[in-house]
Amino acid sequence: MLLILAVLGGVLFLTTTNTSTNKEGFFLDEYHLKYPTSTSFFELQKDSVSTNDIINQITTTITPLEIEVINLGIDSLITHRPSPENKEATPVMDFSKIDTTSIERISYPKSNLNFLNELRDKLNSKSCRIIHYGDSQLEGDRITGYLRNRLQKMYGGSGPGFIPIKQAYHQISASVKHSDTWERHAIFNPTQKKFTHRKYGVFLSSSRFTPVLIDSIQIDSTLITTATIAIKKSNIAYRKFRAFKNIGLHYGNCNYPITINIYENDILIQQDSLITDGNYHNYKIKLAKTPSNLKIELKGKVSADFFGLTLDGGYGIQIDNVAMRGASGTLFTKNDATDYGRMLKELKPKVMILQFGGNTVPYLKDSIGVTKYIHRLHSQVKWLRRRQSGMSLLFIGPTDLSTSVNGKMITYELLPFLNESLKELCTNNNLAYWDMFHAMGGKNSIPIWVKEKLVGGDYIHFTPKGTKYISELFFTSLYLDLQQYTNTTTN
Repeated sequence: MLLILAVLGGVLFLTTTNTSTNKEGFFLDEYHLKYPTSTSFFELQKDSVSTNDIINQITTTITPLEIEVINLGIDSLITHRPSPENKEATPVMDFSKIDTTSIERISYPKSNLNFLNELRDKLNSKSCRIIHYGDSQLEGDRITGYLRNRLQKMYGGSGPGFIPIKQAYHQISASVKHSDTWERHAIFNPTQKKFTHRKYGVFLSSSRFTPVLIDSIQIDSTLITTATIAIKKSNIAYRKFRAFKNIGLHYGNCNYPITINIYENDILIQQDSLITDGNYHNYKIKLAKTPSNLKIELKGKVSADFFGLTLDGGYGIQIDNVAMRGASGTLFTKNDATDYGRMLKELKPKVMILQFGGNTVPYLKDSIGVTKYIHRLHSQVKWLRRRQSGMSLLFIGPTDLSTSVNGKMITYELLPFLNESLKELCTNNNLAYWDMFHAMGGKNSIPIWVKEKLVGGDYIHFTPKGTKYISELFFTSLYLDLQQYTNTTTN
């Protein structure tokens, strides 16, 4: 046994590393025998990324609001400005007390030096809706909720915005509970058969309280179904999210009669019927104050497609969180353009944030694959702009992502190239770009985030603590730029 171990150990010093693929072993033409080198086996090579540099940047340079308030006292960290609804002082962070020199800044379009001023004017307007599309990193209102809280405190506004009727993941921004009959349908769900009408709305998913009927003859023998949606504020959400007086019930594909009754504290306050022309509509519920216990009751033989609820304060900033698990940002053009456009005109978003790229990384085989993905994204952006012009578009790139090579988690080979290609796409086509990959520390940084419990053991998703840090890094970069009063381009 000792002799065998000695031989196996000696072989370690005969193996080589292919610098182009980072694979170890013996190589002969196209053949490869995998075997570790002495350097990797004894872990002699030091990480190219300094743990201290990354963690110091994340946990020292930028500290989330809750920790700042506890450690330093809120009065030393905020200035005040009047809020539009009550003219009282609204807290705004004073970043002059924080070292921001190492913050990853936003890159702005090369051809539009006025991008920042346009964005600032929209945020300062009487009402500014922002739609934040992204993959599973956004589930549960993560990142979006933190940004919404910050911007609503700066510019006014309240309410959590879009909430699905049937939710595929836990969220705490508002309490929305539904009866058992509801089913969810999403254009980005690969396990579901897609609607032939392709009408999934701006939020790219819908809920139904009856199945999709294949044969209209079934309607005569179908019983009326009663479905309910209960809405109230969440006592564990950010305070701004708990105030909403305007409720929108967004629906389409309604071809058969559906009655709607609205109850507040079990008292009927509104009674109506939905429009049965098959087009998109927004059924509006306007209240004098945030409901303590609101119930929407729907009755019909055949359900419409309900795209979800919007819970807004009616002024200032509203941000919709649209999380699409597994999506890469290339599904917009599969939606019905006319229906999507109608809903977009009703919502009137002035800003759109796209956060994609991570889900495509494991499937990229070469630079040609990256180029094809970039072309597909470009077509999506052009499609979105044709539905509504004048929106400010901002793209948040992918995180660092690792794969196991020789027993060690290292960055996917094509990720840095993808990241630079995304930045080039955006800055050449009137989109701003925030480089989350480098904000985290760049290549081979995610294992350090995992070690510090800022990213989970799946090496993909941020933990609650990590979500706050990455959200704060993005917000700080945006905030610093919004404070500029000249037309400049930040790179």
